[in-house]
Amino acid sequence: MTTHDFIAIGLGPFNLGLACLTEPLDDLDGVFLERGSSFDWHPGMMLPGVTLQVPFLADLVTLADPTSPFSFLNFLKQRGRIYPFYIRESFFPLRREYNEYCRWAADGLTSIRFGHDVQAVRYGETDSSYVVTSRRTDSGELVEHRARKLVLGTGSTPYLPPAAHGLAGDAVHNADYLRHRSALHAKRSITVIGSGQSAAEVYADLLSERETHGYQLNWVTRSPRFFPLEYTKLTLEMTSPDYIDYFSALPEDDRYRLTTQQKSLSKGINADLINDIFDELYAQSLLSAPTTRLLTGTTLEHATHDVESGSYVLGLRHGEQGRAFSLETEGLIFATGYHHPIPDFLAPIRDRLRFDGRGRFDIARNYSVDDAGNSVFVQSAGEHVHSVSSPDLGMGAYRNSCIVRELTGREHYPVEKSIAFQEFGAPAGMIS
Repeated sequence: MTTHDFIAIGLGPFNLGLACLTEPLDDLDGVFLERGSSFDWHPGMMLPGVTLQVPFLADLVTLADPTSPFSFLNFLKQRGRIYPFYIRESFFPLRREYNEYCRWAADGLTSIRFGHDVQAVRYGETDSSYVVTSRRTDSGELVEHRARKLVLGTGSTPYLPPAAHGLAGDAVHNADYLRHRSALHAKRSITVIGSGQSAAEVYADLLSERETHGYQLNWVTRSPRFFPLEYTKLTLEMTSPDYIDYFSALPEDDRYRLTTQQKSLSKGINADLINDIFDELYAQSLLSAPTTRLLTGTTLEHATHDVESGSYVLGLRHGEQGRAFSLETEGLIFATGYHHPIPDFLAPIRDRLRFDGRGRFDIARNYSVDDAGNSVFVQSAGEHVHSVSSPDLGMGAYRNSCIVRELTGREHYPVEKSIAFQEFGAPAGMIS
C-alpha cells in the first residue's frame, strides 16, 4: 500500500484550496477523499443573484499564490467572462459563479477522489502512519489509504435549536431550502427562524414571491435587531495573522466570551440586503398592508406539529418583555446556522487528539490538533481558537500556506506575519 505524505478528508473550499496549492509541488504527495460525487457548495442556497460576502481575491489560491493557474481570474479568462466581470464593476462574485469556479478547479486536479465516504481512521504504531478506511459510494467497497499526516476538512453540519429536536412534519433547515421552495410556496403561512445572512436571503426570496402566492410570512429572531455585518476596513483587520496571534493566546473562557460578542463580525446581514428588504416591504405596502411580521428579541422555546392540519404551533418568548406567546404556521424554516461536530470516524485515534474544556478541538496556532502538534491539521472549525478568521474564505489561502509549511517543512508559499495597522494587545515593552 502506498504511504502518502498526507490524506485530506472532506472537500469544501478550504481543502479544495489546499489541493490547488499542493498540486504543483513535486515533493508532496497527497490525496483528497470526498463523500460526494462532485464538488457542490451549499446547493440549497444557490439563490439567483446572491453574491459572496467576500471579494474575488478571496478565491482558493490568490492570496497565497497570485500566479496560480487555479485563480478565479484565470477561471473567468478560460470561460470567456473576464471582460464582462470587469465591466460589471463588482468585487463580489455571484454565489453560483463561485460554485462553478470551484467545480472548474476540482476538474483540473489529480489528487481528488470523489465518492469515498470515510468510515474510520486508525494509527499504525509500527510505521507511524494513519490508515484511513473509506467506503466507495458507487460499489460499497471498503478501501484503505495510508499517510503520515491528516488534514480534516469535513465542514459543518446544519444546527437546529433544542426546541426543534425530534420535531415532526416537513420543517426544513435553510441548507435544504431550494429543494423545498416550491412546496413552501403552496403553504398558507411560512415562518423563518434565524438572524443571519441565510435567514435574510430566504426571507427576501419568499417576500418577493408573497404577492404571487398569497402566504402569510413571518421572520423570527432572538437578536434584538436585524444587525448588519460589520464590514469596515479596521474591523476587517480582525481577519489577519495579527489578530489570530492575539486571540489564540487568550485564556479559553475569554475566547469563548469574545466569540459570542463578535457575532456581527461574521454572522450579520449584508447591509444592502437589509435595505433591499425594507424597500420591498415599502413597495408592497403601497398596494396593501403586507401580510408579513418581523419579530425581534424573540426566542423559540418549544414547538409542536399537528398532523391533521399540517401546522406548527411555536411557543415563543420576547426576552426584554419576558412575555410568552404562540404563533401558528404551516411552513417552517430554520436558518439557525451550522456547527462542527467531531467526526465519528476519528474515534479510533481520539486519544491522540487534543480537546479543550468544552469538548471541542484544541487547535494549535499551526492548525494541528494531535498531541505532537505536527500530524493532524484542521480546516475551519476553529472560531473558538482562531476567531472570526476561521470560517472566512479570505483566510483560507493563508491557513493553507501554513499547513503546506507544516507538511513540507519549508515555506513554499510566503506566510504573512503581520499585516494590521492596529495593535490588538498591550504594546510590548510598555507594560508597567
